[in-house]
Amino acid sequence: MYETLAEEWVAKRRPLHLDSVEALAARATGPSVDLGCGPGWHTAALPPPVIALDVAHAMLEIVPRHAPDALRVQADLEALPFRRRSLGATWARNSYVHVRRVALPLALADLHRSMTAGGLATIALFLGDDEGRDIFDGAEFAGRYFSRWDLGLVVSVVEGAGFAIDADNVRTNSAMEQEVHLDVTRARTLPDVVGPDMRVLVCGLNPSIYAADAGVGFARPGNRFWPAALAASLVSVDRDPWHALRHHRVGFTDMVKRATVGAAELSTDEYRSGFARLERVAAWLEPEVVVFVGLAGWRAAVDRKAVAGKQARTVGGRPVYVMPSSSGLNTHSSVESLAQHLRAAVALT
Repeated sequence: MYETLAEEWVAKRRPLHLDSVEALAARATGPSVDLGCGPGWHTAALPPPVIALDVAHAMLEIVPRHAPDALRVQADLEALPFRRRSLGATWARNSYVHVRRVALPLALADLHRSMTAGGLATIALFLGDDEGRDIFDGAEFAGRYFSRWDLGLVVSVVEGAGFAIDADNVRTNSAMEQEVHLDVTRARTLPDVVGPDMRVLVCGLNPSIYAADAGVGFARPGNRFWPAALAASLVSVDRDPWHALRHHRVGFTDMVKRATVGAAELSTDEYRSGFARLERVAAWLEPEVVVFVGLAGWRAAVDRKAVAGKQARTVGGRPVYVMPSSSGLNTHSSVESLAQHLRAAVALT
């Protein structure tokens, strides 16, 4: 629709929330990107160098009228064509509303990968509880796909994607639809790599600084998780959570998103807050089993006397298996013993 009716769409619309994009630009540094830029109404306000990105070539053809200096890129929000840590600022007003809800965590993980630690973004989404092509019956330009979100769940998804939420402003737009504008900071952490139909959701305690900078959980050479996962045939490629999700239905998250040098820096309150977020995500995505790597987080948030194995308590209604830590500091567990725990967890699926 945007490709074939771009000029008509622009003629019937006007730019909104210029104050918000200017506020973002005042705090941020480039390079910046206007995701789902449309005709480029907001693009020129972003800090240079600025990229106008849209899936519709017809929209990009209009951009020079409003942002003549912008670099134009035709691309998909679910496959951003940027190198790691290359963007300092992102404006994404009502672009991710066209992404299926179950695909949003991975799309935002890709945005996290593309942004620098400390980079700023504004992400606007619709509030509600439905998605599809018939959300706005009778609306102009019908047939577009929209998704709407429960505020608590979308906050959990955005935080899980590795963004710290600085402010969440609920607004009513000209069509009397409620939007939430999330002002966020790209945290120095790992994003969730999750999606629908997961066989296993692996949950670490929290990312190490080393792992956060590497962009892969359990990344340190002395950590035995990936060797154990390979030995258990849980995955087939070393240290590649994206491949694990897409080819083996194995997702990754952390109980606490804040990266630290060691887990001892975390508080019980952080574990419990992180566990609440995990419950919302697990109840929504319904993995076949959730595997906690390390007893410390489970003991802090749920059962201080827990031992390794299947747990009586579920997470979001999903079965739970807790295994020993795979850290190199844990000298009591070998690669093979950890692989045996992973095989036992998979047996619950």
